[in-house]
Amino acid sequence: MESSRREEKDGVEIGGWSSPLDLKMAVKNKWMSTVASIWIQCTSGSLYTFSFYSPALKASQGYDQSTLDTVSVFKDFGANSGVLSGLIYTAVVSPSNSVTSPGRIGGPWVVLLIGALQCFVGYFLMWLSVTGTIDRPPVPVMCIFMLLAAHGVTFLNTANVVTAVINFPNHSGTIVGIMKGFLGLSGAILLQVYQTIFNNGPTHYILMLSLLPFLNTLLFMSSVRPFDTNEVDEKRNLNSLSLFSIIVAAYLFFVIIIQQAVTLSLPAHIIVFLVLVIMLASPLYVPVKPQSTENFEDTNTDQLLDNNVSTNQDIFEEHNKNLLQAICTVDFWCLFVTTVAGMGTGLATINNLAQVGESLGYTSFETSTLVSLWSIWNFVGRFGAGSVSDHFLHKKKWARPIFIAITLALMSVGHCVIASGMPGALYVGSVLVGVFYGSQWSLMPTIASEIFGVLHFGTIFNAITIAGPVGSYVISVRVIGYIYDREAARGEEYCTGTHCFRLSFLVMAFSTFVGFMIAMGLFLRTRSLYEQIVIRRYGCYS
Repeated sequence: MESSRREEKDGVEIGGWSSPLDLKMAVKNKWMSTVASIWIQCTSGSLYTFSFYSPALKASQGYDQSTLDTVSVFKDFGANSGVLSGLIYTAVVSPSNSVTSPGRIGGPWVVLLIGALQCFVGYFLMWLSVTGTIDRPPVPVMCIFMLLAAHGVTFLNTANVVTAVINFPNHSGTIVGIMKGFLGLSGAILLQVYQTIFNNGPTHYILMLSLLPFLNTLLFMSSVRPFDTNEVDEKRNLNSLSLFSIIVAAYLFFVIIIQQAVTLSLPAHIIVFLVLVIMLASPLYVPVKPQSTENFEDTNTDQLLDNNVSTNQDIFEEHNKNLLQAICTVDFWCLFVTTVAGMGTGLATINNLAQVGESLGYTSFETSTLVSLWSIWNFVGRFGAGSVSDHFLHKKKWARPIFIAITLALMSVGHCVIASGMPGALYVGSVLVGVFYGSQWSLMPTIASEIFGVLHFGTIFNAITIAGPVGSYVISVRVIGYIYDREAARGEEYCTGTHCFRLSFLVMAFSTFVGFMIAMGLFLRTRSLYEQIVIRRYGCYS
């Protein structure tokens, strides 16, 4: 009968699996690669929890606040220096070869392995130093440990994001949002793992950071690879993955709130953790479920990439700029300065969140709650800013830089709220700063690709990203650390009271306000560009 007839392609049947071998082959596809990348991203957010273990680092090494901030700046430089990971990825993953090409050498797993090894070595040496197993290293050596651990994260992120974009060239914005979103959630996920299994002090948390991401990456890295397929139902499946990420974020939010209200017993922690594991395993439904093969196309990866580039070149070939051309434009430096203001003050805030809470009288549990919630707000900003700005760009024809201006203005408000020192101000202020700091990670790259074109997007994006640690260094070391040490009582190691950080956050509020003004200038400068190029380009795709 016609209704019972099944179409087959590459051993996969519509409506079910023809054999266990077909199931095994089916999960070796780009959806399994995507899920593996998501799982690796879930343990790659150690950098977002620096303020949780930094007090142990500060106490064990005898650092003052300025020295601790110097270490944190090396973390930020390592986390935002992804050029080498991109070069290695290009060397070991040739987009002109299919995933099954016999002449293929290496693959994304090489980049993932290098990143995992860096994370392990950096955090393990740091743990040995904090526990006194090895002699206390000089500050420059500790900075190298931190730099190495942070630099490894860029390898993990590059391999996962670039592979995902190769696999989904027609939905790159959606898939990058998913990957960046889970990376933003990973800080809260790591703290849940720690509170359930390793809850013996921040020192043990550093050991966990050396082992868990390393072992998790080794387990799933072989599944992360580009595939030469294109499907008509990609958007539906990507929407499913987006829904899974939102559910995980909502669950983590309520768990953190409950943990703040009551002290959970160990069995309760275990139940919470097991539910989280089940939720994180739920994306596996997408690659495992029988895939419809109707209108399923096999496409060479280089053809996919060439089609994307050539489409944009055919529309506005002269629009694409290389790095040197971009640097010579006012628009590039407007984006750079707004990134200094947005990402720089955001990084400085998360790096000092525990110290701010300590000076205001918050308990260690409350500060760990703030760090966990930061991951949630970071996720909301990363995941939401792209879709909201897309909506207004497509429906209202708003040039996207207006949203950088809006988010920087609201970040300025958040810094002022924290500076007030009122009861609960740190909670409210960290929400505002966390959400709109996260939004910079989706807005800035998208705007860079729209203003300068997609041909040299990777190079230009990495160049602008350097602005984050530059701003973090200036604000953390030259402003926050200096003011904190000056405000501390003579002979005292710690500062207590609202005066410890008030001036610092007022300086950050002013910095983000300046960024807001520059972003408004960028918006006015690029309105005609968006009308003539970007909106017309999106119109060609609609």
